[in-house]
Amino acid sequence: MTTATVTSKGQITIPANVRRALKVETGDRVEFVEVDSGRFEFFAATRSVKELKGMFGKAAKRVSIEDMNQAIATRGAAAK
Repeated sequence: MTTATVTSKGQITIPANVRRALKVETGDRVEFVEVDSGRFEFFAATRSVKELKGMFGKAAKRVSIEDMNQAIATRGAAAK
């Protein structure tokens, strides 16, 4: 088990072996998710956008860049 000490400012230093395992580097963000009362899981918030591919399954309809640009232009004009 790896431990860390909380400072008087509420800060901790993530041990090197944990940083390596999570691939967390200076300036990266982390997330704390409460999984049970008083119990949290700690995650690196450094995932690439590419990892989101396929998360929602196949698209019902393919849309071209031109169609997207047209929709943005139409909605943008309507918002003015």
